[in-house]
Amino acid sequence: MKPMEARRAELLEHVAARAAATAVDLGLASDLADQVGAAVADALADDFGGQVLSFPKDCAYRLSQRDRAILEAHRRGASLAELAHQYKITDRGLRMLLRRAESRDRDLRQQQLFGNPQ
Repeated sequence: MKPMEARRAELLEHVAARAAATAVDLGLASDLADQVGAAVADALADDFGGQVLSFPKDCAYRLSQRDRAILEAHRRGASLAELAHQYKITDRGLRMLLRRAESRDRDLRQQQLFGNPQ
């Protein structure tokens, strides 16, 4: 199985399990809940199959720490492919992250000529 096929299968299995667990929490019998979970995963695959989706992470604080770690690793020579795999983001998303962060923090590429102004 190719890596992206494995990721898709992992996502759909997670969706099915999460939907089944929610159905059980709502009082549905476990066997019916499993069927609901599988049906939800099948519907997602049918409705969105062939599309490229990206799920943003919501926590701004975590993102800022993560962004800094990614930038530092990139500055130390880590490749985009390595970073994308390590942080589980797309290459495109990683390039966008680097562009945004570099535009916000001009000091990433330049050191202060006369030290930090006070």
